[in-house]
This record gives sequence, C-alpha cells and structure tokens, in this order.
Amino acid sequence: MGSATSSMASKFAFYPPDPPTYRITSDETTKKPALSNVLRRENVDVLKLCTKRGNQIVAVFINNPSATLTVLYSHGNAADLGQIFNIFSELSAHLDVNLMGYDYSGYGQSSGKPSEQDTYADIEAVYKCLGEKYGVKDENLILYGQSVGSGPTLELAIRVPRLRAVILHSAILSGIRVMYPVKRSYWFDIYKNIDKVPLVNCPVLVIHGTADEVVDYSHGKKLWELCKEKYEPLWVIGGHHCDLELYPEYLRHLTKFISAIQKLPPSQDIILESEQISADLSESGGDVKGISFRSSTDQSEKSSSRLINEHRDKSRTSVDGKEKPRASSDRKERARRSIDKQSKTRNSTDQTDKPRRSFDRFGDMVRSVGLCNVDCFKQTATTV
Repeated sequence: MGSATSSMASKFAFYPPDPPTYRITSDETTKKPALSNVLRRENVDVLKLCTKRGNQIVAVFINNPSATLTVLYSHGNAADLGQIFNIFSELSAHLDVNLMGYDYSGYGQSSGKPSEQDTYADIEAVYKCLGEKYGVKDENLILYGQSVGSGPTLELAIRVPRLRAVILHSAILSGIRVMYPVKRSYWFDIYKNIDKVPLVNCPVLVIHGTADEVVDYSHGKKLWELCKEKYEPLWVIGGHHCDLELYPEYLRHLTKFISAIQKLPPSQDIILESEQISADLSESGGDVKGISFRSSTDQSEKSSSRLINEHRDKSRTSVDGKEKPRASSDRKERARRSIDKQSKTRNSTDQTDKPRRSFDRFGDMVRSVGLCNVDCFKQTATTV
C-alpha cells in the first residue's frame, strides 16, 4: 500500500529540473563544498546530509548574524537549489532570518528518486541538522512550504510540538484534490494536508494567488479555515502559482508576519503562562485544570486558551497598529475586507494583473527562473 502511494506521488507530483541546474564543487580557498553557479559567500554552508532512507541530499544554510529566527524552506516541485538560491539569499536578508533550503531526493545533486515518503525523510534530516549542527531550537524555527513543499512541511509540523510558526505558500489540500474535487481522503492519496493542518499548534500564515492555474485558490482558503492558530492570510489578487514573489504585498506581508512572530513569546513560555492563568483562576474559585496552549477539549481549557489568544492579539496590535479580533465571524469579515482593499488599491493604479515593480532586484531574480512546471499536476489527470 505504501509503495503504491509513493509510486502515484512520483507520477504527478515531482518534476525535478533535468539536467540539474548546478554541480557541487570545492571552494579553492576553504575546500568547503559549494554550488557551481552561485557566488561564494562566507555566511553560506553547502551540506550533504544522509536520510534514514539511505539517500544523500544537498542543503544550504544561510547564516544571518542578526537573526533570532530560522526558516526551513521546502521548495516547489520544478526547481532545485541552483535556481532558487538567490531567492533564499534575498529572503534571508529582507526578513532578517537564517534560512535553510534543501533539494529533495532525486532533485539537483541529491541522490535517489523523489517520493512522498522520501520527502518526509529529507525534511527530517534537515531538521535534525539544524538542531545538532546549528543549535536551532524548535521555538525559533519557522517552516515554509511552497506548493508540493507544503506536504513535508506539514508532516514535520505535526510532529514538532513547539514550532514558532508555519508558512504555506500556494499549498495543496492533497494530491488527488488538485485534480478532482473529492470530499474525503483516500488511502492512495498523497500529502493529505487537509487532515494535518488542524493538528498544527502554532501560528500559520497562508499565501495563495486568486488566479492560481495549478492549485486552485480554494485550497488555500480551506487550509486557512482549518488552522487552529490563524494569522491574517495573504490572497494575492491576480496572482498565479509561480509568481507571487513578484507582487509587492508578498514581501510586505511576510515581513509583517515575521515581525509579529518575533513579538510573541516562544511557545514554551506560552505554555507556562497558560498554567499560571489556570492557577490564578483556580485560586479565585474557578474550576480550571492546568492546560497547555494546545488543549481545547473542554470548556475550562477553552477559557484559558481564549485568554492566551488575547495576549497574542495584543502583541499583534503592537505590530499591525490596530486590534485584530479573533472571533470566527470577524475573521471572515476581515479576510473579505482585505481582499476588497487589495482589489481597490490595485484597480486605482490600473495594475490588476501586473507583477510587482518596487523590489526590482528581487522581482527580476524571480522572473529569471522557472520555479514551476505549469502542467505539473494536470498532465496526468487522465492517467490516474
């Protein structure tokens, strides 16, 4: 059963660039591994990591001396490190974060063949490296999954209890749901993100283009609705599957999110605060048991979680400059107003379908590489 699922994944989910866009070379001075088509920098490590499935994958770590947070980035299905390294570098600088990116098994100079289970082993190897080699703690780690990369991202997210945050960029509900609007999950489906995202216990940012021709906009909307800890989503009006980085609001919204996350206490502190709130309520006569932020199974736990969420909202207010209510009805209204506002702003400048121009260097860089095969999912719809 597992092998059948993995085989199906390989048929429609993976399109590694062929040939790879880079080679592994040795720096003449330091003798350290390097990417052949990338300008060598002292703050960049090129690594070869062994996975538990026997493959050796290539990863890059970009060190930002002023950063307190680290992003683990899982890229889309038709790119490798040679194409997207410069984008990684720009994101690290703009967002003031360390960034670790990697190639899946069978991508770039990573050995093996791509499969769903191999991507899970790949991200696990990278995660372990971040902790063991670079000392990155879970509470300072942000997982970023783009397109197919949302699969390994959410698989890791549900197994790491104290992540700082998760970012889902043009993410999928599941492999089958990209092609067919099925109502339930099947055993042979892959990357069943729809079942995993409700289990993520940290803030989640969802980014999706409203004109995505590969993974419909409805995927992003549904994932956002299912999140426990919703952050204001970014619906890029007119944005497609592979060009969201070209829009000014992409980098602007990411920066705001990172700033908001930095203002929040680490999740372990939130858990301690939750226990203190419960103790205070008990002393005042309330019948509330000690809970963690992740618990919400009875009324007392919901009460404590509500108080903690209010603490988070105050932090967001200090960043965003205005209060953001967390009531479910207000969330929907806020999301609607956000879309309307973006639409009006874009219409006022007659740029409904035009890509971003303000960050010229970043935009030109993204335009210069093909980050996705537009037919990456649709090609095999008749063969599955």
